[in-house]
Amino acid sequence: MEKVITKFELDRLPDKLIGAAIEVHKNLGPGLMESLYQNSLKHESVLRGVSFSWEFNVPVSYKGIEVGAHLPCDFLVENKSVVELKAVWTMMPVFQTIVLTYMELLRTPKGISLNFNCNDLFKKGQWTYVDEYYRRLAER
Repeated sequence: MEKVITKFELDRLPDKLIGAAIEVHKNLGPGLMESLYQNSLKHESVLRGVSFSWEFNVPVSYKGIEVGAHLPCDFLVENKSVVELKAVWTMMPVFQTIVLTYMELLRTPKGISLNFNCNDLFKKGQWTYVDEYYRRLAER
């Protein structure tokens, strides 16, 4: 039986990873390729003891069979939070859709988009999404 996550745990899920991302951004700044931020974030996450999986294919099934689509998830933190990395000038609505889709497919309560191509990652470069069940939990 899967453990039900509490509001406190839900709120704390991304903290270590976002702290690691801010450290990477502080050291590298904006304007680099996404892969450089991803490799640096992996290293910083290991240094901080963050449990994560990275660049794995999200399984997609259709009517009981796996259809084998190539959907690479940038990070999955503690098997509960999807993290999608970007290094773009403008965040497009499709980026939110990608995170929400990954959350649904992986059944995670939280998702985060990080855009390293900004001046302040904390204030302008992060978006957090919570699935409906956990949104209701957070409102209590």
